[in-house]
Amino acid sequence: MILRPGYAAEYRRRHDAIWPELCVLLRQAGVLDYRIYFDQGTSHLFATLSRRRDHDMDRLPANDVVRRWWRMMADIMETEPDATPLQEPLTEMFDLANAGTGQSSEA
Repeated sequence: MILRPGYAAEYRRRHDAIWPELCVLLRQAGVLDYRIYFDQGTSHLFATLSRRRDHDMDRLPANDVVRRWWRMMADIMETEPDATPLQEPLTEMFDLANAGTGQSSEA
């Protein structure tokens, strides 16, 4: 995700006041832990998330609460035309759990 330059404080302010119904929705979908980090040099946001094996996150983008949150954040982030935050999938390059086993960290 990419934050527009100069909006780090506003991004933090909005997340400090995250809607309780959004937190409930994320937890109900199986999210156990969700953290977002900011790279000041590039304005990139990097999120880590852990979830239950039986998560239901695939339905979140269609949820009205999620869509409203994305629209509210769209003025300070790079987004798709429908207000979905721009996201770039990352390729895993290392996994300590597989280190030294001869198994690749590729999916």
